[in-house]
Amino acid sequence: MTITGEMLIGARAVRGTSEPFHAINPATGETLEPVFYGSTSADVARACELAEAAFEAYRATSPEQRARFLEPLPTRSKRSAMH
Repeated sequence: MTITGEMLIGARAVRGTSEPFHAINPATGETLEPVFYGSTSADVARACELAEAAFEAYRATSPEQRARFLEPLPTRSKRSAMH
């Protein structure tokens, strides 16, 4: 997974439309790439609608299925941070 500065809303990468901003390395104060763009209230509403729609299906999964879904996330995040 590559960090692109886009938001994930549903299964789509979406570029925000509000003011751009950068992440800052707290240890060095260095401005990091990429540029991020904040979300609008419409973006947040859409993300909430999609999350609510997915909730019943997710709730129906077993704890084991949820664990298999969630376990790779920290590894993917660490790999992304290294690139």
